[in-house]
Amino acid sequence: MKALISVSDKTGIVDFAKELENKGIEIISTGGTYKVLKESGVSAIEISELTEFPECLDGRVKTLHPKVHAGILAIRENPNHMKQLKDLNIDTIDFVVVNLYPFKQTILKDNVALEEAVENIDIGGPTMLRSAAKNYQDVAVITDPNDYAKVLSELSEDGKVSRETKFYLMQKVFEHTSSYDTLISKYIKAQRKDDSLPNELTLTYEKVQDMRYGENPHQIAALYKEIGKCEGSLVSATQLNGKELSFNNINDTNGALELLKEFDEPTVVACKHGNPCGVGSDINIYEAWKKAYESDKVSIFGGIVVVNREITLKMAEEMKEIFLEVIVAPSYEAEALESLKTKKNLRILELPSITIKQPENAYDIKKINGGVILQTIDSKLLDEYEVVTNTKPTEKELEDLLFTWKIVKYVKSNGIALGKNKQSIGIGPGQVNRIWAAKQSIEHAQELISDTATDGAVLASDAFFPFSDCVEVAHAAGIKAIIQPGGSIKDQDSIDKCNEYGISMIFTKMRHFKH
Repeated sequence: MKALISVSDKTGIVDFAKELENKGIEIISTGGTYKVLKESGVSAIEISELTEFPECLDGRVKTLHPKVHAGILAIRENPNHMKQLKDLNIDTIDFVVVNLYPFKQTILKDNVALEEAVENIDIGGPTMLRSAAKNYQDVAVITDPNDYAKVLSELSEDGKVSRETKFYLMQKVFEHTSSYDTLISKYIKAQRKDDSLPNELTLTYEKVQDMRYGENPHQIAALYKEIGKCEGSLVSATQLNGKELSFNNINDTNGALELLKEFDEPTVVACKHGNPCGVGSDINIYEAWKKAYESDKVSIFGGIVVVNREITLKMAEEMKEIFLEVIVAPSYEAEALESLKTKKNLRILELPSITIKQPENAYDIKKINGGVILQTIDSKLLDEYEVVTNTKPTEKELEDLLFTWKIVKYVKSNGIALGKNKQSIGIGPGQVNRIWAAKQSIEHAQELISDTATDGAVLASDAFFPFSDCVEVAHAAGIKAIIQPGGSIKDQDSIDKCNEYGISMIFTKMRHFKH
């Protein structure tokens, strides 16, 4: 029996090759792998000895040869195939151990040249893998060093690799080559600055971890990451304390992080079930924390808190008195971290790049039965705005309007958010009509903060008012300014009501549905 070994990832390859050799399997190898094996005492032969043709074109051509691919692809139970091999003096190859040129590692380097990236596109490797996988019943094809032990165990126990294992290894080949080709096409698309959506969608992600379960205990789940640096992403955070993150933790925390990135000043976002429940901005992070917490002391229970400044001991002492699932911050004072760690189940994450946003052409993907729907992320806040009422917002009201507009962008539609003094005071998420969302946000503010909390507040709506009823309830609650996209055929009704009540209203001409 023969094994052809040519690997970029040389983890464990010497020990694996030695075990194959001990079992009487002849080793054929190429380039750097051959050198490593020979230096480690493995009696390998070079691929050119097998093909009787030298490597050429700087190694671009070395395994693309009939003696390689016929030896791999011949069906052992087909007498005609075996006769042809004998007539052509070609031996079978029974093991193909290949992983590919380090294209991913190459493009992740800073300022890598296109020419270097292209040179690291493997040609012979994928071809050998596909040949071996196609003939899986006769050839054991191994791409992952984690499978070496399984193959050796079966060889030791049974003298062969089982058909079931070969079928499993076949699957891994096509996962490996598919991911590899997808990464190449994504890189080329980026180099061409092509922002169009592809005609054929292929995506590749790397598994970070399996999870205990998904959204509910009967669902299986895992976390995957995009291939790249992923700065500002939850997958780049370091967990400093607590249980592993659950599916729901990750989903909710991601939403909170994306809202946090809308703010440059010290800001705290509290989130529950994918919706913000408290947001505060101020001149320092402690004051921002107080605002976020006092926005909704009820909903924050069992929630998530994300912060864009270092967490202080004073904050930590207050945070640990509340049941929180997750805290994320760019850094922690040493004493603050020690204090929070006394809550053994509290998931504490450090993300220094917490303010870095996604590229504007990043994808937002949702699975539907039978397919996916894909869009670019909602990367804009607004391009411009227009005051459409006789009353103009004051400077302070305008500041609060823009603050609250950021919040409502991340509230499930139909969504309404109320704000005052750079503090969210009431949020109405995910209602089936806009008036209910408006009423809910007002009721929350008056119940959770005070009867007069909405006096002088501002209101943000993620989409236009279809009727003037939202203006009516806003006026009754003492709200003085409104920000909304506009675009309804009945916009004038809402404008007229605002003028009647002396409320200022801004149209952003950009909606932010979040479904």
